[in-house]
Amino acid sequence: MNNKEQYDVIVIGTGPGGATVAKELSQQGKKVLILERGPNPAIRGRLSQFLRYAMIPGKSLLFTGNFLAMVRGIVTGGSSIFFYGTAGHVPLKMFKSYGIDLTDEVHETLNELSIAPMKEEMLTPMVRKIQSSARQLGYDWKPLDKFMDQDKWQSGQDFGYYGDSSGVKWNAGMFVNQARQSGAVLITKAKVTKVIIENNSAVGVEYKQGLHTVAVRAPQIVLAAGGIGSAVIMKKSGFTQAGQNIFIDPLISVCGTVDDIKAKNEIPMSAGIHLEKEGCSMTDLSLPPFLHMFFAAQVFRFSQMFNQKKTLRIMVKVKDDLGGYVTDGGGVCKKLSESDLQKLDHGYQAAKKILENAGAKNIYKTWYTAAHPGATVKIGELVDSNLKAPCDNLYVCDCSVIPQAWGLPPVLTIISLGKRLAKHLT
Repeated sequence: MNNKEQYDVIVIGTGPGGATVAKELSQQGKKVLILERGPNPAIRGRLSQFLRYAMIPGKSLLFTGNFLAMVRGIVTGGSSIFFYGTAGHVPLKMFKSYGIDLTDEVHETLNELSIAPMKEEMLTPMVRKIQSSARQLGYDWKPLDKFMDQDKWQSGQDFGYYGDSSGVKWNAGMFVNQARQSGAVLITKAKVTKVIIENNSAVGVEYKQGLHTVAVRAPQIVLAAGGIGSAVIMKKSGFTQAGQNIFIDPLISVCGTVDDIKAKNEIPMSAGIHLEKEGCSMTDLSLPPFLHMFFAAQVFRFSQMFNQKKTLRIMVKVKDDLGGYVTDGGGVCKKLSESDLQKLDHGYQAAKKILENAGAKNIYKTWYTAAHPGATVKIGELVDSNLKAPCDNLYVCDCSVIPQAWGLPPVLTIISLGKRLAKHLT
């Protein structure tokens, strides 16, 4: 089947990169088609939605080497539906070394989304207990920048771990809605199989929807299917070198129980510290009951499974060495290096001391988890400083293009890249 509609741009994927490009271009009068592999449900913030869109083994739940679990949201808005809304700083110096200046785009994003450090009055007793202990031990533990409309926040409001129905926490689906209001067309449950390339120029996209295969054409294609999805599509489009030497931002959480306070309406990753030289960051990390039980059972701490309200938890995330690869079928083959394991252990020891100083008992660490894979379609290798692929009219804009690991949440960086790409395309 071939479409008869005429589009200026096809955007593949609705995560922060694709949603930003679609919004910016449609608001400038471009006719944009957005293709999303998942559905576009109303976000209710329910565990059932999280299980359906982020916990399907082999699809949204993947396992790497060392049996690391990696979750990605296959739904409109991508993983941002379920993320914890933390805006990690953008590595401006790194990008400038590749000929990319994101300074203006970062400021635009910060202002547009009212990104700011967590207000002191929103820090819960659990968060304050961890922060106080860390500061006593000499850590410069501070409130973190959040993708939240903090003026909308009401005391006692649930955070929305499984998606925020209140609109307080930003997600990329909001940008998709703005794009549609400006005339963009969204097609869901459309799994892109390849970019159509003729005479070294991208001319369209082939996707499957149910039992049908559809080909749609446009003079510009933006691939934004995520760190894994974009690599797979690039491979199937003839760029077989995609998906090599990647980062996965491995993390653990360190837990201990206290008796003097109880968790209630926690906002995860409210405050923390980035130890850049050590390649490690630490933050508080509250979890809802289901995920708390899952991680406790994973390391056979069955006696701790029902202690969620009494658990202080610190996340330790590290900047991992590039390595491994994405398979043709979308699997991730990568094991942690000895250096990665040493960084995680160093972070564990530091987090353990913070919890002990806070009076926590029964301290344990969870198994390794992976977050936001990237460097699968690297700037400087498979795309240039304008995010253009080795053929004409094909661009890539998501975590896949980030060329080096730096161990922090990449959403602010990806939105900034999307804004810059939209300016280039117009």
